[in-house]
Amino acid sequence: MAGGALRVRAGWRPPISTEALLLAALGLYLLGLCVWPLMRFLALVFEGGLVEGLGFVGQVWASRAARVATLNTLDAALWATVLSVLLGAGMALLVSLTDVRGRVVLVFLLILPLLIPPQVSALAWLSLIGPQSPLWALPGLEGFRPARNPLLGREGVILVMGIEHAPMVFLALRAGLRALPGDLIDAARGAGSRPLGTVGRVILPLMMPALLAGAALAFVSAIGNFGVPALLGIPGRYPVLSTLIYQRLSGFGPSALPEVAALALILAGIAAAGIMVQAVALRRFAVPTDRTGGGHHGFPLGRARGVVTAAVWALMTVLAILPLLALLAAALVPSVGVRLTLATATIGNLVDVVAGLSMTQRAFVNSLTLATMAAVLTLAAAVPLAWLATRGFRSARLLNLASDVPYVLPGIVLSIAFILTFLPPLPGLGISLYNTLWILLLAYLARFFALALRPVMSALAQLDPSLEEAARNAGARGLRRLLTIVLPLVAPAVGAGAILVFLGAFSELTVSALLWSRGNETLGVVVFSLYDEGRTTMAAAVSIWVLAVVLTLAGLVTLLVRRLPQGVLPWQS
Repeated sequence: MAGGALRVRAGWRPPISTEALLLAALGLYLLGLCVWPLMRFLALVFEGGLVEGLGFVGQVWASRAARVATLNTLDAALWATVLSVLLGAGMALLVSLTDVRGRVVLVFLLILPLLIPPQVSALAWLSLIGPQSPLWALPGLEGFRPARNPLLGREGVILVMGIEHAPMVFLALRAGLRALPGDLIDAARGAGSRPLGTVGRVILPLMMPALLAGAALAFVSAIGNFGVPALLGIPGRYPVLSTLIYQRLSGFGPSALPEVAALALILAGIAAAGIMVQAVALRRFAVPTDRTGGGHHGFPLGRARGVVTAAVWALMTVLAILPLLALLAAALVPSVGVRLTLATATIGNLVDVVAGLSMTQRAFVNSLTLATMAAVLTLAAAVPLAWLATRGFRSARLLNLASDVPYVLPGIVLSIAFILTFLPPLPGLGISLYNTLWILLLAYLARFFALALRPVMSALAQLDPSLEEAARNAGARGLRRLLTIVLPLVAPAVGAGAILVFLGAFSELTVSALLWSRGNETLGVVVFSLYDEGRTTMAAAVSIWVLAVVLTLAGLVTLLVRRLPQGVLPWQS
């Protein structure tokens, strides 16, 4: 009897732990959404082997259209990055190192382009510079009114993308400047160095890693940008890879998938090269510094403070405020070609797009549904993954790395990967998700998972583990500790992550451009479609509603800023 009991105990195994079950479920979630579609994408290109796949890519690239689009992509991305670095770095130095007035509001204006969808930014700038812009009615500017919008084409794409991605450089450099040791500046000043000399010889060399990181982010974002090249490049006959892929797939349908997959691989390769150059440069320019000497106080502007402040505010008014005012003006005229006056101003377009235009009504419902579901579902997976990763589970850390891939890759590449994965009928179900709202939701879950994960990871990394250890010692199992101890403590970060995902998904265009179908339109697609049809006033009206939602939510999440870890919000001061 005793021997039997011993044999039973020797063969007994403990039940699977909660952590193991969570890891298995999260593995299926992330591998199915973040890894498997990209594997299908690569399998299509290289189905005949590596040599044959590279030969096919070379054959596609040999066409004149592909070569022109590739060169234009590099051209626009490089020059837009130069503009982003000049603008973002210059403003970061001014805001962080001087006593310019109104820095809090200036920071908000600087990051405002980061909150505005690319297609809305492009439409706003078109409204500001176009022939019907109220700008040309100002005294002294009547003679400068252009006959054709000068932003249509290469220069417009570079300008708008450069402004749109400048906040990435600004935020990266400002984070480095805030941690700059004050004693280095004091030593340089004590040696007789003037402010500009100190910036050039001391500060910028130390900030080179942060500057390169911001520049790399701006470059990769410009490579994958679709909204700006679509609104400015297509009518201006300036094709880039993202718009060429869109036009080929829209014109030829699924039969063009092999060709567009090869084009997308070229696009992904350029983005990957940008990230690799950044990594090499960071190792080359990284300089260890002692950051225990306290912060710096910057340089007082003295008598130049008023002039510098006025110049900075004038610049930010032109870059951040006037385009949005021009967009509002475009939405308030009854039709294209009518100039805005007190007699012509109307709110009819703003009312019609939500009350009378069925396509826009569907788009609002679809975007709200998709953004809400994406926020809820990504956070439901992000919280346990962040908890496991910060508790030392190696598998969770690997899944964390996998979740970054769909966010780093150009959105157009992700779209093609999802088409390849979900165009065939699902095994066992016999139905295809292509041309349904579900494929959009799955793509959003992959695309924005990193946005949900980062705030929670930051909060958990700063959480005192003693409370959870006490609960463990009291017998609380993993899931109970997660729900009753950890989740309430990181709730503000969870809320911030949900709003960030909602903001990203609500007006998304790059991923949706290839995945939407009739009846499943999203707001980003509607803005692009209305503009493409020549209904600019209606497109501007939809954009105004999008801006109202985006800025309201950004304001709400800002209210949580004091309860969030540093760096959770892109615009967190």
